[in-house]
Amino acid sequence: MAELLPPTPAETEVERRVRAWAEVQRARGKRVALVTSGGTQVPLEARAVRFLENFSSGRRGAASAERLVQAGYGVCFLHRARSVFPWARALPPYGSSLLDALRVEAGPAPRVTADVDAFPGLVPALQAYRRAKDEDALLPVEFSGLGEYLGLLRAAARALSPLGSSAMFYLAAAVSDFYIPASEMPEHKIQSVDGPLQITMKMVPKMLSPLVKEWAPEAFVISFKLETNPSILVDKARQALEKYRHQVVVANVLDSRRTSVMVVTRDSEMQLSLSDEELTQGVEIEEKIVSHLESRHTAFMEKQPLIRKKVI
Repeated sequence: MAELLPPTPAETEVERRVRAWAEVQRARGKRVALVTSGGTQVPLEARAVRFLENFSSGRRGAASAERLVQAGYGVCFLHRARSVFPWARALPPYGSSLLDALRVEAGPAPRVTADVDAFPGLVPALQAYRRAKDEDALLPVEFSGLGEYLGLLRAAARALSPLGSSAMFYLAAAVSDFYIPASEMPEHKIQSVDGPLQITMKMVPKMLSPLVKEWAPEAFVISFKLETNPSILVDKARQALEKYRHQVVVANVLDSRRTSVMVVTRDSEMQLSLSDEELTQGVEIEEKIVSHLESRHTAFMEKQPLIRKKVI
């Protein structure tokens, strides 16, 4: 279900785990970022065979999580099961290229070895992952369906709320806008013999509003906006800022999302793009996004004591 129900035992346990981890990060003087990543899966049947999906692989969230860890953040990585994972991006996709790079060494205890030349970038990726693991700088939390995502987002947000303005919410997950309520969902597999499929879907409740107003009201919140029509991109971003009252929208057009984004706030617009030289060097747009947002987060944190003082 997409409606937010009372927390399940699993969500309560995630909230406890994230809260304990966040306290360790704060004791070490670290900021914390919650990065959401990947698409959400919406079932069309109660005993689901068919689902509504989107094309999101989670690449942006994983790349951004890597950059945030490198920038000194502790990162809680709320990600779709089997989506792209930080630093695992250096591995080739499943298939023949991966199998061809692996060898079995015969012996009493056979070992699997890898041809390092077949994995460009793997060694530094493994080293970076091991550092993050040893420093407890990455806390993965996995979700599958839409309802699970919404519940875990709430749990993690409540756990990070005590961090105040030092918490960043980097909401890069591609969350479905539509779902079928459980009460309207067929129990069994929809039969094709019944003819063309006609379904009516409801709007998914927007989680930005309770996140900003209730769950973590002092946090620095960034949402992402993807459009196919560039002429409406900035207007849609500004509408979101006005409606939800968070700090930043990172807006991008489908065709150019890997090379250019627009960072929109209530009083500014800034385009971040990769040059031809940077593309040749393998620079990723997430490097520029994270660097820019880290600076904005710093400015946001510096303003908070002044704001609270005025309120008092």
